[in-house]
Amino acid sequence: MSLPPPTDRQARLIWLALSGLSIAALVALAAAFIWGLGQILQILAPVLWPLAVAGIVAYLLDPVVGFLERRGMTRTRAIVAVFALAVLVSGVFLGSIVPQLVSESRQLVARIPAYVSRLEQRAEYWIAHPPALLKRFLHRDNQVNRPDQAASSTNESDSLTGTNQVESAVINTNSVPALTTLNEKSVQTATAWLERSLPRIGSWLFGQVSRVAAWFGVLAGLALVPVYSFYFLLEKKSISSRWTDYLPVVDSSFKTELVFVLNSVNNYLIAFFRGQVLVAICDGILYGLGFLIVGLPYALLIGFMAVFLTMIPFLGAIITCVTALLIALVQFGDWSHPLMVLAVFACVQALEGLVISPKIMGGRVGLHPVTIIIAVLVGTTLLGGLLGGILAIPLTAALRVIMWRYVWKKPEPMSKT
Repeated sequence: MSLPPPTDRQARLIWLALSGLSIAALVALAAAFIWGLGQILQILAPVLWPLAVAGIVAYLLDPVVGFLERRGMTRTRAIVAVFALAVLVSGVFLGSIVPQLVSESRQLVARIPAYVSRLEQRAEYWIAHPPALLKRFLHRDNQVNRPDQAASSTNESDSLTGTNQVESAVINTNSVPALTTLNEKSVQTATAWLERSLPRIGSWLFGQVSRVAAWFGVLAGLALVPVYSFYFLLEKKSISSRWTDYLPVVDSSFKTELVFVLNSVNNYLIAFFRGQVLVAICDGILYGLGFLIVGLPYALLIGFMAVFLTMIPFLGAIITCVTALLIALVQFGDWSHPLMVLAVFACVQALEGLVISPKIMGGRVGLHPVTIIIAVLVGTTLLGGLLGGILAIPLTAALRVIMWRYVWKKPEPMSKT
């Protein structure tokens, strides 16, 4: 018995169901891929993050090496000269700036509790005594009732503290020290305590050994970064000319398309790392100098943090500005220093938008700032840690190239490389 063909409505329902199943399967595959990639990154993080940092360093130093090579130096000598200059700059940095950064960091950590309590006091004072401009928008009844409420709250708090002191005094007078004797029960108690404590002590010691081993791994990775960077720079020409020979794909139109996509991703990465990192360094220097001029404490530390924070557009600048504003409000307690901090922030942002970014980035098109923010946040959340945030940028660049070429516009004829 043959079934009748489906009607138009039934056919549409069937196609909708198949489309929904296909989308669900694609989403499940994408989630499984992201989860598996995160697990692999966690396992291979000690091996991958030195390579990632070395690649960024090679991206940044390659223009300097090329400049010296065009002046008549061999590439090996140019790389050695650049590394020697980098060691000299690092030595000056470590000798002059790092001790100041360490001392400022310790002072800031030690003063955080006092700053928090002082900020609460400032907030209460500003709520009770708002500025003259805000008084026009406040009701007079609230201004009259607020001191009464404050006085009643202080009386209640004084009464509560008085009752607490009385209760604590009663408890202290009633407490009598108990005399203990060494008997079989106390020995059993001590033995049981040792049985419970020894596994905890062992796990604590094992954790300390694991931390020491992790620090050794970090130091080993840092020692390998210059080595990887040196060989990346040394083999740059051979890598750029012959890397297509090592692709496990037979020469075909598919391989040509794959080479085009990888070259496009590489161009986006160059535009990001050479542009955004240099812009972030300039921003950090300008923030540090500006905050030093206005007399803000921890200006050097804030400028150093801004170098890393402003690599994430918009978000890093906002975090830097809010941190400086909080320190200015707590430290000085007036309105002039926060206004000067805002003036420094506005000047740095104007210089970045009108001078620094056009000079460094030029006409190159990189990733959109909002795209970078989303990529870093998603990478650190799904892939995990700093390595996930670093690798999220090339993955986003690859996704953008693929979407732009195959989804958002028609494929254009490509030139063979």
